[in-house]
Amino acid sequence: MVTFRELRVNDDVAHALLAEYFAEREATFPSAGGYRTTFPAADQFEPPRGVFLVVDDDDRGVVGCGGIRRLEEGPDGTTLFEVKHLYLRPSARGLGVGRILLAELERRAASFGATDVVLDTNASLAAAGGLYRSSGYRDIEPYNDNPNATNWYGKTLAP
Repeated sequence: MVTFRELRVNDDVAHALLAEYFAEREATFPSAGGYRTTFPAADQFEPPRGVFLVVDDDDRGVVGCGGIRRLEEGPDGTTLFEVKHLYLRPSARGLGVGRILLAELERRAASFGATDVVLDTNASLAAAGGLYRSSGYRDIEPYNDNPNATNWYGKTLAP
């Protein structure tokens, strides 16, 4: 069974997962310029501005993390949140845990008043792109200048 814990991003467990995520991205990043690591600011992931979740699995222990944070209001009155740092350890990949985590992040965003969620990713993360598209995300214009991103996605949450 998968459960979620809210932790500050600078908590030892959360920080270790983020460090794993960034190390994996640095080791596999396809660009000659390399992956640019930026640890998130803790205040951006504190309710009601956002939340950072660690994923626990009864059989595997701590298996991943992810967060949401509020962005500025959209020009059309939307309340926009961003999915950040969705990461699963290799032992949890391909088991549906990413889909469960993404749905929980969307649920938490909606509880904070989000009408829409966005995220960015890199095309080299084919499984992530497939997860986002199959979860109802659509291609959108870039909403940030993240040097690691090649693809931007958005989704309107059900009321």
